[in-house]
Amino acid sequence: MAADLAWIAAPALALLAACLLLVPLGAQVLARGVVFIDLAVAQVAAAGALAVGIAWEQAPPGAAAVLSAVAALLGGGLVWWLARRWPAQREALIGLVYVAGASASVVGAAFDPHGREQLTALLAADVLWVGWPATALLAAGAIAVLALAGRDGRRLGRDALFYPVFALALSVAVPALGLYVVFALLIAPALWTRRGRPLRDAIALAAGASLAGLGVSWALDWPSGASVALLLCGLGLAAVIPSAGTPPRSPPNGGSPPGR
Repeated sequence: MAADLAWIAAPALALLAACLLLVPLGAQVLARGVVFIDLAVAQVAAAGALAVGIAWEQAPPGAAAVLSAVAALLGGGLVWWLARRWPAQREALIGLVYVAGASASVVGAAFDPHGREQLTALLAADVLWVGWPATALLAAGAIAVLALAGRDGRRLGRDALFYPVFALALSVAVPALGLYVVFALLIAPALWTRRGRPLRDAIALAAGASLAGLGVSWALDWPSGASVALLLCGLGLAAVIPSAGTPPRSPPNGGSPPGR
């Protein structure tokens, strides 16, 4: 029985690593009030990964990861510049970056026979089939983010550190888990930090919801990425409903204001 279930170890560990990688960054996103940055940078990273599949039928190993990282860094730099240059319109402008990235992906996919399937996979990846190389990459990213963030995540409040780390993290996470799961992992647990829960609790809640979604997918034969994203959305909703009508508390950690 244990041998029959060994194959699920990689996707389960990948989700746990993604929680450690993305939840501290999501807390910073909410603290900065730039929610669209998740979708914008993730979509640009996805466009970079998609471009490799379209340009090279037999792409060299790691090419998608490299181009995804480059695209995410460029997208993160653009988002940072827009937020600094026009702070009053930053959410609207970042939203346009997302639409531009999504539209470029759709146009590119139209020129590849398998483009539509690749685009769908980048939006809602089949998490059940995440392999050990992607899991190892997520784990390495998680170790790096936790080390850079410090115990309470406040080091990530500096723009010069946050934007490149955020871009690189999404370039790793989106090809493995899909944009929907990545966005849900960034936002849903962070809503608990806005209620005053410590960052470690938010990570634990995210891990529980992610593994529950994976279990639901396996038991009911549902699409795995969508199942995980749905459970995470429920987690985020649970953070808001009990506090309806009451003012939010300042988070004790993980939600420090952005620095320059």
